[in-house]
Amino acid sequence: MKKLVLLILISLISLYSQQKIFTLADTLRGSYGPFRSNNDLTYYHLKVRVDPEKKYISGSNIIKWKMLKDDNRIQIDLYDHLSIDSIIWKNKKLLYERIYNAVFIDFPSELKKGSLQEIEFYYSGITLEKGRFGGITFKQDSLGNHWINTACQNIGASVWWPNKDQQPDEVDSMMMSVEVPEDLVDVSNGRLISKTILGDGYARFVWKINYPINNYSVSLNIGKYVHFSESLDDVTMDYYVMSYNLERAKNQFAQAKPMLACFEKYFGDYPFPKDGYKLIEAPYTGMEHQSAVTYGNLFKNGYYNKDWTGVGISTKFDYIIIHESGHEWFGNSVTANDISDAWIQEGWCTYSEVVYVECMFGYVDALKYVNSYKPKVKNLEPIIGPKGVNVWPGNDQYFKGALFLHTLRNIVNDDDLWWKLIFDYAQTFKYKNIWTEDVIKYFNTKTGKDFTSIFDQYLRFKNIPTFEYKFTEKGTEVRWVTDVDFFLMPVKIGKLSKNKVINPTNEWQKILYSEIPKEEFIVSDILFYINAVEVK
Repeated sequence: MKKLVLLILISLISLYSQQKIFTLADTLRGSYGPFRSNNDLTYYHLKVRVDPEKKYISGSNIIKWKMLKDDNRIQIDLYDHLSIDSIIWKNKKLLYERIYNAVFIDFPSELKKGSLQEIEFYYSGITLEKGRFGGITFKQDSLGNHWINTACQNIGASVWWPNKDQQPDEVDSMMMSVEVPEDLVDVSNGRLISKTILGDGYARFVWKINYPINNYSVSLNIGKYVHFSESLDDVTMDYYVMSYNLERAKNQFAQAKPMLACFEKYFGDYPFPKDGYKLIEAPYTGMEHQSAVTYGNLFKNGYYNKDWTGVGISTKFDYIIIHESGHEWFGNSVTANDISDAWIQEGWCTYSEVVYVECMFGYVDALKYVNSYKPKVKNLEPIIGPKGVNVWPGNDQYFKGALFLHTLRNIVNDDDLWWKLIFDYAQTFKYKNIWTEDVIKYFNTKTGKDFTSIFDQYLRFKNIPTFEYKFTEKGTEVRWVTDVDFFLMPVKIGKLSKNKVINPTNEWQKILYSEIPKEEFIVSDILFYINAVEVK
């Protein structure tokens, strides 16, 4: 216990020094402390019964792991409004200590490094809605039927089931056994193995997840769903919607198959073929639940039937289908090791929208679309947030993250190489949890160039690079103004169809008018997310 308290105090002191104030609960949830890092998850079998009338959930989670060091305590998480009924290990009931939503489980003897362990964690309780989408919600469809859904990114999966609620460690595979009133259907992650009528008014749906999965992706979708399907080569594509929306869904979901084909072309095969791809109607906008993407965009193009980027491109496709499905590659397959680096999921997924637009509608539309993100960026704080606390970075990780990747494409300045880089990136880090440092190392290694200062400026500082230029008697003087020292980044000057690459530094350099005439000195800021400022 002393070791835990010391770790927490060190973390809090570090965070205070950054002039950020976080709670002990934030640190317990967000840090990869000693009783998380001492074990490696291998498997969950989540067994739950959901009572819609009482808004009550009960069941257990079988948790399996391998010990990475000798120890007699581990941390599992469950929100404190839910009761712990018992925790069983080798037919023995274990003792535990509950601190906020963290559950520290004590074993009667030391668990040896390398040993395989298993507990069954029993719990129950009346659920509470928390977070952006409620965590777990009990609603009704338009006909008054029960409709229960989970969506718990940021707030945490432990809002409705016990698990090791963090980013770095994922189970290798998982089973879900979900019992619901027999007139309802449960749609969860993975492949449906069986449906059993239990004889007490309930039915059990058993789902098998064949791949690593992050906790917040685990989902319940319980309602009076109807089903239709298709396939893309060997990938099954299953759709679940309310009966009264079936025809609208068949029309709108026709976008899914060509979308998957585009993403496979640029990012590689669909990452979860054994589990298939599902698109499931939900009473909120949508979420990237692995192999069980949820959808609530009114069966309209754009975002809630609006041209939300304002340039006439977003109304050509259904934003939620495209964005949330892009997360199958970026978020579910390639996952950030800590939410401070969530741009690895959100920035890359937002950029996948741009890739989709270019694939379906062409480069000119993609250029309009990606530049339409610029007004959405605030540049009030860095994209990368503080590590080891449960605090989601701001929205700049989405739009600024995508604009940075667009900029990086033009820094590379070779589209054949660029498409190979992002294809290989998705394959290199498939089913892995990574840091920004891994991304930087990848691009530096694959290109043979050092992009570190560029990554640092865009991700670790709030300001984007400022390109200053001034016209003199014999030429144009140029330089970068940045937070990063020794900043090296090329930029293109001239019209889009005919431009020249220059390589400014933080020091003033002169470009003679014989090289680039004054009248042709036009900064290609549609290709680079920068501030371009003429100095008088």
